[in-house]
Amino acid sequence: MKAVHTIEEVREQVREWKKQGLKVGLVPTMGALHAGHLSLIKKSVETCNRTVVSVFVNPIQFCPGEDLDKYPRTFEKDCETAKIADLIFAPSPKEMYGEGHILSNDFLTYVIPPYFYTDKLCGKSRVGHFDGVCTVVNKLFNIVQPDFAFFGEKDRQQLIIIKKMVKDLNIPIEIVGCPIVREESGLALSSRNSYLTPEQKQDALALSKILFNIQNCYKKGITDISALKETAYAFLNKNHDLEYLEFRDEEDLEEKTIADDRTIVFIALRLGNVRLIDNVSLKG
Repeated sequence: MKAVHTIEEVREQVREWKKQGLKVGLVPTMGALHAGHLSLIKKSVETCNRTVVSVFVNPIQFCPGEDLDKYPRTFEKDCETAKIADLIFAPSPKEMYGEGHILSNDFLTYVIPPYFYTDKLCGKSRVGHFDGVCTVVNKLFNIVQPDFAFFGEKDRQQLIIIKKMVKDLNIPIEIVGCPIVREESGLALSSRNSYLTPEQKQDALALSKILFNIQNCYKKGITDISALKETAYAFLNKNHDLEYLEFRDEEDLEEKTIADDRTIVFIALRLGNVRLIDNVSLKG
């Protein structure tokens, strides 16, 4: 495994692989790699002949007041975690977006996903977030030109939007969604878990408890969404600031009126200044 920092270095390496007829996988990340990211890298290594892992804290997907400056940056540790990959691409913002430009839609060409997909769930409170995500992912696709790209289902709204973008723009890449990796406690792995105090980490278990309880209730035959939502309150306390608990279609994020096997339950809550998300498919 080697690390490179320029677009030309990545393109030169991928050109060589393509000449050999090798299939290339891409795992886009913002670094601070954990076992969840490693599961994506392993899936790419299993699926493809060569794997590229991008490590880039993308400034244009952070909204005003979010944690861009304090977002964990652990490049040396990331290289060790991703050592089964063939190449790490770790560009600077200057390399990705050029020098002397203001990173706004007045000066930068953005890829804007449909409003129907972004005016709900995380996109409702993080206005413009998915514009930044789709723009950087599209740039990474253009730079690396992989055959496959691997994304975690923990950010399922993001995964659905990226699949939509690839379909709409005829991008010749297969998007592979990979299961959420959880701690033994049930807490979904996230780079932002490092912000939690020990007490907050205990409170964070409410996310998975709520979701799996709803899933179990559905499997027992309860399909009324109001009744399923009502079960959540038994797991909440004064430390939880619930942002949303919603039931959406697994492909187009349409709001569900009755729970069924196509339903994904999405949750977001805040513990102090830390915002956590999770989701579960009702069909299991």
